[in-house]
Amino acid sequence: MSEQLQNIVKTVTFNAPIEKVWENITNDEKLGSWFMPNDFKPIEGHAFTLQSPFGPSPCKVEKVDAPNFVRFAWDTDGWFVTFELKPSGEQTVFTLTHGGWKDASHLIPKANMPADAVRQNMDNGWSMLVGKKLKETVENA
Repeated sequence: MSEQLQNIVKTVTFNAPIEKVWENITNDEKLGSWFMPNDFKPIEGHAFTLQSPFGPSPCKVEKVDAPNFVRFAWDTDGWFVTFELKPSGEQTVFTLTHGGWKDASHLIPKANMPADAVRQNMDNGWSMLVGKKLKETVENA
């Protein structure tokens, strides 16, 4: 039996108001500028596609609580992603969670790699996307 992989969790404090951060994570064009091209809409039940490096990924918005929380199912392997926002004065504390991981040895079909390798790549990717690209987008735009 292989080990169950833990969620990826990234928390970053942005020097930007919550409304600006919300706009950059829920507007499809702005989301695409720091994450992946998409046709996201912040509407519960909305089906959308992320254009990932491994091809189109079907997704579905599961929960929206503007401007504090959004969750979507990502692709067909049981993944979910949440964006949680909390105001802190003039700043926003942003927490990303990427969960739904299976056993470490589970093969992720699109990547043709075991889940532990994909998770490691995505952990590094989320650090760069949230800690650098999204931070620059919301603080400098």
